[in-house]
Amino acid sequence: MKKIIILIALAFSAITISCNSKNESTQMKTVMAVHDEVMPEMSKMGRLVGELSSKEDSTEIGLKYKKARKDLQEAHKSMMDWMQNFGSRFTSDEILNGAELSDEKQVWLNEEEEKIEEVREQINGSIKKAEELLKK
Repeated sequence: MKKIIILIALAFSAITISCNSKNESTQMKTVMAVHDEVMPEMSKMGRLVGELSSKEDSTEIGLKYKKARKDLQEAHKSMMDWMQNFGSRFTSDEILNGAELSDEKQVWLNEEEEKIEEVREQINGSIKKAEELLKK
């Protein structure tokens, strides 16, 4: 009877570890998917910065162009900072192959998921604002 209980406990542990590994891998894929979604927007941001810069002056609308340009540049910096920080926290095996994460790294991944969501909102918001301003 003890052997059966031990086998059941081991099986349960194996299933739990397997599920946790799949969740970590899925979460890493989710984080990278958000990164991959907003990364192509970086070139659009660069183009918009150029357009806004050429319209800046001391008029009220010129100052709005300047503010929109600065918002884009801050969003760009946020993305660069996020990538640098993310890359220093995780190995390529963890990022690309779903290698198992330590408890500490799982906490970091949770933090990084929140951060990249914020970066996505910042990028998309600054692009939308700039495009709307340039339509006027």
